[in-house]
Amino acid sequence: MAALNLRRLLIGNPLATSEAHHQRLTKVKALAVFASDALSSNAYATEEILLVLVLAGAGALEISVEVAVAIAALLVIVGASYYQIIRSYPHGGGTYIVSKDNLGTLPSLVAGAALLIDYLLTVAVSIAAGVAALFSWLPFLLPYRVPLAVAAVAIITIINLRGVRESASVFAVPTYIFVISIFSMLAFGLLRYVTGTLHPLPLPEEALRADQAITLFFVLRAFSAGCTALTGIEAIADGVPAFRKPESVNAGRTLIAMILILGTMFIGISVLASHLQIVPREGETVLSQMAAGIFGRGLPYVVVQVATAFILLLAANTAFADFPRLSSFIARDGYLPRPLGNLGDRLVFSNGIMLLGGLAALLLVAFRGDTHALLPLYAIGVFLCFTLSQAGMVVRWFRLRGPHWHVLAFINGLGAVVTLVVLGVIVLTRFTHGGWIVVVLIPLIVGMFYQIHRHYVRTAAQLSLEDYGAPPRIHHHRVIVPIAGVHRGVLHALNYARTLSDDVTAVYVETDPAETERIRAKWERWGDGMRLEVLKSEYRSVSEPLIAYLDRIEACQRNDIITVVMPQFLASRWWHQILHNQTALLVRLALVFRRGFVVTDVPYRLKD
Repeated sequence: MAALNLRRLLIGNPLATSEAHHQRLTKVKALAVFASDALSSNAYATEEILLVLVLAGAGALEISVEVAVAIAALLVIVGASYYQIIRSYPHGGGTYIVSKDNLGTLPSLVAGAALLIDYLLTVAVSIAAGVAALFSWLPFLLPYRVPLAVAAVAIITIINLRGVRESASVFAVPTYIFVISIFSMLAFGLLRYVTGTLHPLPLPEEALRADQAITLFFVLRAFSAGCTALTGIEAIADGVPAFRKPESVNAGRTLIAMILILGTMFIGISVLASHLQIVPREGETVLSQMAAGIFGRGLPYVVVQVATAFILLLAANTAFADFPRLSSFIARDGYLPRPLGNLGDRLVFSNGIMLLGGLAALLLVAFRGDTHALLPLYAIGVFLCFTLSQAGMVVRWFRLRGPHWHVLAFINGLGAVVTLVVLGVIVLTRFTHGGWIVVVLIPLIVGMFYQIHRHYVRTAAQLSLEDYGAPPRIHHHRVIVPIAGVHRGVLHALNYARTLSDDVTAVYVETDPAETERIRAKWERWGDGMRLEVLKSEYRSVSEPLIAYLDRIEACQRNDIITVVMPQFLASRWWHQILHNQTALLVRLALVFRRGFVVTDVPYRLKD
């Protein structure tokens, strides 16, 4: 009861199925839920570009704007493609459904594996970056970044378990505060630039050294690093059913708004970072240096830092909105455990939410909450999904040949080619920096999908009634009651056993001959004429002699049913239970997976 009360306190009372339509999101709230990941990438995308370019010295920082513009152009191409996906697939599912519908099962499972990895990394990267923003402002928090990150994952998990609408209400305010604070910073920075009062920051000595030549491969490496700005774009296409009606129209408009906001912020941050000559450094983010260079270290700077920390922490909510929904699609197709497709008390996929929270916490602990250690793993799965979804849409347009299909196929085809090239660049430039983990992990997850599906197919075949005929007739029902003593709980179980069959045998495993005599004496008085078998155990094991005895009976009595009735007394408080032997539990675990036996627990509940 206490656990149930705590659950209700944390996630609220259950919602009726009829209330599902009330949980749909407006465009304003949906932007906060599904775009927080994409918008939050502005906190680190420009920094990732600069981290590569600074290796070639301060002079190389000047090309960061050109790299950012190229990424922004790619953003528009991918955004246009996903707009077509939203209009064509109003029931959601994004890349997974598009690939399944147009390319086949294997490409859809590859897309599903890549997306699941991407959403997991979204949580880990967002939380790690949010904690990094906090200790840029409050450096004394640096030693506690892993516990802070894990605590943040736990809080966001609980908020999402409360339901889509409640989580959207919680996350909307910080998201819009971040957007307003960044646009205010960009506007004030532009004003200072125009008036000539925005001066470059002094360059650190290490930035004056050039350890890397500026080559095409080097520029492509910076480009691939900055492509983290595109993460999260597919989220709206995956979550179309969460929008209010008309779902696809509202989702499409939200996507356009997200692309405009994201692209403007990204270009603005990159331009100002170039003008200020900001160089990435340990302990302080590029965005923190920019806010300090524009506003100083006063209240506006604090607002930007707090807003950035919150949007990064809450950007994980995009993954919590889409990971469970995608898992439910894959589970319903039989490639993930079926419980992931079940709606919970609050009309959300609770099992998927808890699975994501647990995996993200483990990932943060494994990588010690380091954003730069996690980011090389990030964009590979994203661009693989971009390529598959757009290639699938090209196949769709050629198959349907509807109005303007040539134009639509060209848009998606261009997107597929460009993102495929970018995917190749990202794999080449990040493979030795941790990207190989994702390259290896995707086939392993796809293999797991097929193993799960094979299990479901075989299970269905064995449970099918087709060509079954009739089950063999049961000639006799024998009941075995293992006992560890003679007490009220045992008599309670024996009374139940007699309702099942007249053939009831109590079995006692002897570990102490003196105790056996006391058992026999009690049985004479309380056994009511039932058989008592005593099994000797030379090595004091209870379960092994009992199982050997049951196997002998089962071997001799084919087409008979054998029920093992397990007496069990339950203490009034949970912690009292650990004060007693758990022999019955061990025997039950040994028997439950063995053919030929039915195991029944008969509890005897003790009073307080």
